[in-house]
Amino acid sequence: MPPPPPPPPPPGCFPFSRSRSSRSSQDGSAHTSANRPSLSRSDTCSSTSTLTSKAEKLTFASDSIIWDNVPIDDTTRNSPKAKPKSSPTPSPKGSTRGANGLFGTLSRSSSSGGKLVNSPPGMSRSSSTRSKGILSALNLGRNPSTSTLVGSALDRKIADAQIPAEPKVDTTNRLAELRKLMAKERIDYYVVPSTDSHGSEYLAASDKRRQWISGFTGSAGTAVISPNNAYLFVDSRYYVQAEREVDRNWTVMKVGWEGMKDWDDWLIDLARGVRIGVDSRLISYTQGKKLQEALLPRASSLAFPWQNLIDLIWKDRPSRPKNPVNLQPLQFAGEDAKSKLASIRGWIQRSAPETGRFTANPPQPAERPVAAFISDLTEVAWTLNMRGTDIMYNPVFQAYLFITADRAILFVDNVKLPDIVKSYLQELGVSTKEYSDVWAFLRAKDWGVGKVIITPEVPFTVPRSLTSARYLVAPSYVQGRKAIKNATELAGMERAYLRDGAAMVRWYAWLDQKIAEGFAITEYEASQRLTEYRSRNELYEGLAYENISACGSNAALPHYTPSRHDSAVVDRKTPYIMDAGGQYRDGTCDTTRTVHYGRPTEAQSEAYTRVLQGHIAIDSAVFPEGTTGAQLDVLARRALWKDGLNYLHGTGHGVGSYLSVHEGPLYFGRNVAFEVGHVISNEPGFYLEGEFGIRIESVLQVKRIQTKHQFQGNIWLGFERLTVVPIQVKMIKAALLSKEERAWVRNHNEECRQKLEPLLRDDSRALRWLRKECQPGFRSETQVSGFSVEWG
Repeated sequence: MPPPPPPPPPPGCFPFSRSRSSRSSQDGSAHTSANRPSLSRSDTCSSTSTLTSKAEKLTFASDSIIWDNVPIDDTTRNSPKAKPKSSPTPSPKGSTRGANGLFGTLSRSSSSGGKLVNSPPGMSRSSSTRSKGILSALNLGRNPSTSTLVGSALDRKIADAQIPAEPKVDTTNRLAELRKLMAKERIDYYVVPSTDSHGSEYLAASDKRRQWISGFTGSAGTAVISPNNAYLFVDSRYYVQAEREVDRNWTVMKVGWEGMKDWDDWLIDLARGVRIGVDSRLISYTQGKKLQEALLPRASSLAFPWQNLIDLIWKDRPSRPKNPVNLQPLQFAGEDAKSKLASIRGWIQRSAPETGRFTANPPQPAERPVAAFISDLTEVAWTLNMRGTDIMYNPVFQAYLFITADRAILFVDNVKLPDIVKSYLQELGVSTKEYSDVWAFLRAKDWGVGKVIITPEVPFTVPRSLTSARYLVAPSYVQGRKAIKNATELAGMERAYLRDGAAMVRWYAWLDQKIAEGFAITEYEASQRLTEYRSRNELYEGLAYENISACGSNAALPHYTPSRHDSAVVDRKTPYIMDAGGQYRDGTCDTTRTVHYGRPTEAQSEAYTRVLQGHIAIDSAVFPEGTTGAQLDVLARRALWKDGLNYLHGTGHGVGSYLSVHEGPLYFGRNVAFEVGHVISNEPGFYLEGEFGIRIESVLQVKRIQTKHQFQGNIWLGFERLTVVPIQVKMIKAALLSKEERAWVRNHNEECRQKLEPLLRDDSRALRWLRKECQPGFRSETQVSGFSVEWG
């Protein structure tokens, strides 16, 4: 998925437009302005559980050949009272179903007037007639997308249709109540960030304060409320979504558009004798220090109410999650927690003391670092080899970790800890305290003399509790260690991406067949179907992020996610983007492919080819040690820049090992040097507002490379792909590719075919699709005497 640019997130990613007026244009083939797709969350995941529970996992056991291949004719629309006479008998799980393996085969022939031909075993025309009654009862038209769903998926589709679309939130009363509290606290501006007290990208339901006060559901954005106005600051990923979701009480501030500053700089410029209120747990040390220093000369200050003002007025606020914590076995972690704790303690001891700038005296005990405080949830989980389900899409649990030379304290709700986890922590020498005790503990300072190491990203409450004499700030050691995957983690990620790639190929084969047969598949239904295929994989634990399933003008919004009610139909006129990934016990996946189900236009093919060239340039890069992501970023943009094109999100981000899909500190665009074991995404794109979008993403691991001359020794690095999904060649304009680039595409797809074929032996449809997509030739748009030109 599109990464945040360096630092901090979120990214700017404004789609290109031909003119200001093009912002309101819509692709008529997908939808009209009257039914523009909503950008609201699809509610496919529990708000209190990140990963899919056993009850939520979808099964193919009830799949029916008949329901999966229902022929529709006009007679079904005129029989609303028809009822199904009987339900088809499900085939045994795992059985092959005719020539298509998992599903039966049904084809339409123009010569047969759209009637069934070559019906699969067990399916007769009379059985298809029975299925018409099912669809008639739903009052559906020709080729309704419901007919593409089967078994549990069909049941869910019917249930979804009965769920009303969520109306736009009326924030009038909420803002009025908030302003009463602001007046009581003598606050002129109140800031509501998008994060929690750990700086998380994704949030538990109880921490979605900005969403509650504004109605805006995007993952990034900051609300600023004054006595008379309410402002929502969003980056370019969310310009359109924010305008659609907020009500008349809000003004959307488009950061980066026509010089608009982000909320902190905007407030600094505005501040003259004002008090700016904020929950100090929800801004970082870096942000808090910046604001304090900038506001002081302006006779202004930050105000920190004793309680979060949103919490005081949010009467039905969900409780903090209490989901059980589980262990990440050594077979997946590759390093035990005792080793990790010992490494952190060694780092504390090696860290330089904070002394006076010009003193020659030896450091005093009070100046030496003696402890480290960890607030980032992925760092806590990685350090202790523990996982949880408190945060949507991230297998983490809400906790803080305090480490000294001889003890470690985990601040966590003890109700979350099963007996096996309590015993495990006891063996590690880790004691526990209640989650809410952390602030009193920091203020008490009962660990003795010395300073606590904190990172620039910790909540501003941490340094306020410690006071300046008791802490020093340093980059996160754990973040850097976590980013370098060990051999076990890398092997696990390779396996996870192979299984994930096989699921995507099964899904693409299904989607390709359905569109070819004339069924109308919406973005939402395609997304749900991919999740079903993925959920059947071994070690699957849930989604790594919400599926980005988009075609037409929706694909020009890099973080668009379809809603169950208003998503567009995947059409034959524009590229279709699927950006999705699964969480597996042995790895976190993130893959994007763009495909076309018709004939691409010249502009679409050229843009796709330029994006692909940037993707190839990064994938093929060889560089010496010390090279940073910022130095390589231009390789992904060079081909686009030649045509005056660009994309404004980051080129790639670090990826965790069964942790966060966005993992620091590694990003293209940041001055962080690549090291062997780093894992990073490679995802250039292009977005033409109101028309189409293109993105190609694979995840890479950094490896040592043997070059021809090895100048200066064994210092050369390169990338090796983890992602195993073919790249569609239909959209490639082969004349723009060099000989080396054409060879790269052929080799890439052939490698995918060889790796995936053994996993798809039971699915003949997927095998056929894979072999078709991996054919080595390129077809140009030019036709010569009725024949396509092959590029070798």
